[in-house]
Amino acid sequence: MSVTAEDIGKRVQDASGRIGILRDVIGDYEDPGELPGERQKRPLAFLSPEGGGREWLAPPQQVRRVSNP
Repeated sequence: MSVTAEDIGKRVQDASGRIGILRDVIGDYEDPGELPGERQKRPLAFLSPEGGGREWLAPPQQVRRVSNP
């Protein structure tokens, strides 16, 4: 099941098993690190580790909500 904006702030798990907090879901994200002519819009989920740390990105369809411990 894919996460949505309703899951922001909730505990989630990505396809590799990492658990974090969903910070945002953008349906038409364009990577600013790519050249303008090469950018493609794609959905992305923004996750951060519980307790802080480096944020990571994942396709929302590969992220699912998990229950609190």
